Amino acid sequence: MLSLFKALRSAPSLSAPAYDAAVNTARARQWYIAGAVPDTMDGRFALLATVVALVSLRLEAEGDAGRSPSVALTEAFIDDMDAQMRQEGFDATLGKKVRHLVGSLASRVDRWRRLFGGGGSWNEVVRRTVYRDEPTEDAAVAWTVIGLKDLRDRLAGLSLTEVVAGKWA
Repeated sequence: MLSLFKALRSAPSLSAPAYDAAVNTARARQWYIAGAVPDTMDGRFALLATVVALVSLRLEAEGDAGRSPSVALTEAFIDDMDAQMRQEGFDATLGKKVRHLVGSLASRVDRWRRLFGGGGSWNEVVRRTVYRDEPTEDAAVAWTVIGLKDLRDRLAGLSLTEVVAGKWA
Protein backbone atom coordinates (compact mmCIF):
# COMPACT_ATOMS: atom_id res chain seq x y z
CA MET A 1 0.00 0.00 0.00
CA LEU A 2 2.83 2.40 0.84
CA SER A 3 4.27 1.94 -2.66
CA LEU A 4 0.92 3.06 -4.14
CA PHE A 5 1.17 6.36 -2.29
CA LYS A 6 4.79 6.73 -3.36
CA ALA A 7 3.77 6.16 -6.97
CA LEU A 8 1.10 8.86 -6.78
CA ARG A 9 3.31 11.26 -4.87
CA SER A 10 4.86 13.71 -7.28
CA ALA A 11 8.09 15.58 -7.43
CA PRO A 12 7.68 19.26 -6.58
CA SER A 13 9.46 20.25 -9.80
CA LEU A 14 6.71 18.56 -11.80
CA SER A 15 4.00 20.85 -10.46
CA ALA A 16 5.79 24.17 -10.04
CA PRO A 17 5.56 25.55 -13.61
CA ALA A 18 1.92 24.55 -14.10
CA TYR A 19 0.85 25.86 -10.71
CA ASP A 20 2.83 29.07 -11.15
CA ALA A 21 1.12 29.55 -14.51
CA ALA A 22 -2.29 28.97 -12.87
CA VAL A 23 -1.48 31.58 -10.20
CA ASN A 24 -0.28 34.07 -12.82
CA THR A 25 -3.41 33.46 -14.90
CA ALA A 26 -5.66 34.03 -11.89
CA ARG A 27 -3.75 37.19 -10.93
CA ALA A 28 -4.35 38.93 -14.27
CA ARG A 29 -6.03 42.27 -13.57
CA GLN A 30 -8.65 41.84 -16.29
CA TRP A 31 -10.50 39.21 -14.25
CA TYR A 32 -11.01 41.74 -11.47
CA ILE A 33 -11.74 44.73 -13.71
CA ALA A 34 -13.66 43.57 -16.80
CA GLY A 35 -14.82 40.35 -15.14
CA ALA A 36 -15.70 42.04 -11.84
CA VAL A 37 -14.35 39.11 -9.82
CA PRO A 38 -14.23 40.40 -6.24
CA ASP A 39 -10.65 41.40 -5.43
CA THR A 40 -10.85 39.77 -2.01
CA MET A 41 -9.30 36.67 -0.53
CA ASP A 42 -12.48 34.72 -1.37
CA GLY A 43 -12.70 36.13 -4.89
CA ARG A 44 -9.05 35.43 -5.66
CA PHE A 45 -9.40 31.92 -4.23
CA ALA A 46 -12.51 31.23 -6.34
CA LEU A 47 -10.75 32.28 -9.52
CA LEU A 48 -7.54 30.39 -8.75
CA ALA A 49 -9.48 27.23 -7.86
CA THR A 50 -11.43 27.57 -11.12
CA VAL A 51 -8.23 27.92 -13.17
CA VAL A 52 -6.65 24.95 -11.36
CA ALA A 53 -9.84 22.93 -12.03
CA LEU A 54 -9.63 23.68 -15.77
CA VAL A 55 -5.95 22.72 -15.86
CA SER A 56 -6.69 19.53 -13.88
CA LEU A 57 -9.36 18.54 -16.38
CA ARG A 58 -6.96 19.15 -19.27
CA LEU A 59 -4.43 16.89 -17.56
CA GLU A 60 -7.15 14.32 -16.86
CA ALA A 61 -7.87 14.20 -20.60
CA GLU A 62 -4.40 12.68 -21.05
CA GLY A 63 -5.41 9.53 -19.18
CA ASP A 64 -2.64 7.75 -17.29
CA ALA A 65 0.02 10.15 -18.60
CA GLY A 66 -1.79 13.08 -16.99
CA ARG A 67 -2.38 11.46 -13.62
CA SER A 68 0.94 12.29 -11.98
CA PRO A 69 0.98 15.91 -13.20
CA SER A 70 -2.63 16.32 -12.04
CA VAL A 71 -1.75 15.00 -8.58
CA ALA A 72 1.27 17.31 -8.50
CA LEU A 73 -0.89 20.29 -9.44
CA THR A 74 -3.37 19.47 -6.68
CA GLU A 75 -0.54 19.03 -4.17
CA ALA A 76 0.90 22.42 -5.15
CA PHE A 77 -2.54 23.98 -4.68
CA ILE A 78 -2.89 22.37 -1.23
CA ASP A 79 0.61 23.45 -0.19
CA ASP A 80 -0.07 27.00 -1.32
CA MET A 81 -3.43 27.15 0.46
CA ASP A 82 -1.82 25.76 3.62
CA ALA A 83 0.90 28.42 3.47
CA GLN A 84 -1.61 31.19 2.77
CA MET A 85 -3.82 30.11 5.67
CA ARG A 86 -0.83 29.99 8.03
CA GLN A 87 0.19 33.46 6.90
CA GLU A 88 -3.32 34.70 7.68
CA GLY A 89 -3.10 33.19 11.17
CA PHE A 90 -5.50 30.25 10.85
CA ASP A 91 -3.20 27.77 12.64
CA ALA A 92 -5.75 26.56 15.20
CA THR A 93 -8.29 25.45 12.60
CA LEU A 94 -5.92 24.96 9.70
CA GLY A 95 -6.62 21.31 8.95
CA LYS A 96 -10.36 21.85 8.77
CA LYS A 97 -10.03 24.95 6.60
CA VAL A 98 -7.58 23.35 4.17
CA ARG A 99 -9.88 20.31 3.83
CA HIS A 100 -12.72 22.70 3.04
CA LEU A 101 -10.60 24.44 0.38
CA VAL A 102 -9.62 21.12 -1.18
CA GLY A 103 -13.30 20.15 -1.22
CA SER A 104 -14.03 23.43 -2.98
CA LEU A 105 -11.48 22.56 -5.65
CA ALA A 106 -12.95 19.07 -6.07
CA SER A 107 -16.43 20.55 -6.39
CA ARG A 108 -15.22 22.89 -9.11
CA VAL A 109 -13.55 20.06 -11.01
CA ASP A 110 -16.84 18.11 -10.87
CA ARG A 111 -18.91 21.08 -12.07
CA TRP A 112 -16.58 21.74 -15.01
CA ARG A 113 -16.38 18.02 -15.83
CA ARG A 114 -20.19 17.89 -16.01
CA LEU A 115 -20.28 21.02 -18.19
CA PHE A 116 -17.71 19.61 -20.60
CA GLY A 117 -19.73 16.39 -20.67
CA GLY A 118 -22.78 18.33 -21.87
CA GLY A 119 -24.47 19.18 -18.57
CA GLY A 120 -25.33 22.76 -17.70
CA SER A 121 -24.31 26.07 -19.20
CA TRP A 122 -21.13 28.10 -19.07
CA ASN A 123 -22.96 30.99 -17.41
CA GLU A 124 -24.31 28.73 -14.64
CA VAL A 125 -20.95 27.15 -13.92
CA VAL A 126 -19.08 30.47 -13.99
CA ARG A 127 -21.65 32.09 -11.70
CA ARG A 128 -21.27 29.19 -9.25
CA THR A 129 -17.51 28.60 -9.37
CA VAL A 130 -16.18 32.13 -9.84
CA TYR A 131 -18.86 34.36 -8.35
CA ARG A 132 -20.27 31.85 -5.84
CA ASP A 133 -23.81 32.76 -6.91
CA GLU A 134 -23.35 36.36 -5.73
CA PRO A 135 -25.28 38.90 -7.81
CA THR A 136 -23.00 39.89 -10.68
CA GLU A 137 -23.65 41.95 -13.81
CA ASP A 138 -24.35 39.84 -16.88
CA ALA A 139 -21.65 41.69 -18.83
CA ALA A 140 -19.00 40.73 -16.26
CA VAL A 141 -20.10 37.10 -16.29
CA ALA A 142 -20.05 37.10 -20.10
CA TRP A 143 -16.51 38.51 -20.07
CA THR A 144 -15.37 35.81 -17.63
CA VAL A 145 -17.05 33.09 -19.70
CA ILE A 146 -15.12 34.27 -22.76
CA GLY A 147 -11.87 34.39 -20.75
CA LEU A 148 -12.34 30.87 -19.37
CA LYS A 149 -13.32 29.48 -22.78
CA ASP A 150 -10.13 31.03 -24.16
CA LEU A 151 -8.14 29.38 -21.38
CA ARG A 152 -9.78 26.02 -22.07
CA ASP A 153 -9.01 26.37 -25.79
CA ARG A 154 -5.38 27.36 -25.14
CA LEU A 155 -4.96 24.36 -22.84
CA ALA A 156 -6.56 22.03 -25.41
CA GLY A 157 -4.13 23.21 -28.08
CA LEU A 158 -1.07 22.27 -26.05
CA SER A 159 0.72 18.98 -25.57
CA LEU A 160 0.90 17.42 -22.13
CA THR A 161 4.50 18.59 -21.80
CA GLU A 162 3.49 22.17 -22.63
CA VAL A 163 0.61 22.12 -20.15
CA VAL A 164 2.87 20.81 -17.38
CA ALA A 165 5.40 23.51 -18.29
CA GLY A 166 2.72 26.20 -17.94
CA LYS A 167 3.01 27.35 -21.56
CA TRP A 168 -0.56 28.70 -21.62
CA ALA A 169 0.19 31.66 -19.36
